[in-house]
Amino acid sequence: MIKVTVSAVVNPTESKDKVFSALEQLFPEIDFDCEESSEYSGKFTGESDIYALKKIHFQIREEEIIDTSRTRLNVGRSEDGLSTSFIISKQVASVGRLNYPAQEETLGSINVTVTADNEGEMQRFFDWLTPPTEDGVPDFEMDIRDV
Repeated sequence: MIKVTVSAVVNPTESKDKVFSALEQLFPEIDFDCEESSEYSGKFTGESDIYALKKIHFQIREEEIIDTSRTRLNVGRSEDGLSTSFIISKQVASVGRLNYPAQEETLGSINVTVTADNEGEMQRFFDWLTPPTEDGVPDFEMDIRDV
């Protein structure tokens, strides 16, 4: 089973409502909890299954960034091949878009970790979210139920 964990820090200079809205823009399927560090800061965290990534799946195709997304997944892949992690810009997410910053942003990014029970399942996840392409066109599309 695929498990998706998403988190984002809320800094004292940020609005909790705006950070929550950015998370909801890309992950409407996840119920987020907020652990408050102080009156002005905290951390949103939520967990779900692969269905939490349906909006990301759509955005990757809409923005035509399949190859970039596959690269980000591969860069974040664990040594055992059972998980991958990547970051998404909070600011860009706030307008419902997807962007992978080169490194953690000054005010923090949205952190996404995907774990699988085995390497085959992780490979099917990769192929569903970011299939191999030729000239930017997917070689195939998988149904989410086949992951």
